[in-house]
Amino acid sequence: MNFDKEFDASGLACPLPIVKTKKSLADMASGQVLRVVATDPGSVCDMAAFAEQTGNALLHSGTESGKYVFFLKKA
Repeated sequence: MNFDKEFDASGLACPLPIVKTKKSLADMASGQVLRVVATDPGSVCDMAAFAEQTGNALLHSGTESGKYVFFLKKA
């Protein structure tokens, strides 16, 4: 999947992956896609809740090389 920006949250524990994802999205234009990579298992539920609460679309949630990968489209 194509993306405009990537944020690596590997090694960060809750709530830092969400806090830093929010900051990464802040300077992006509406419609752009952010790829987030995380190692915290809690980020799976957290990212889905974050997307729902903020109106940003969670385009994909999965695993890649033992890490959690998310694609968020900025609202």
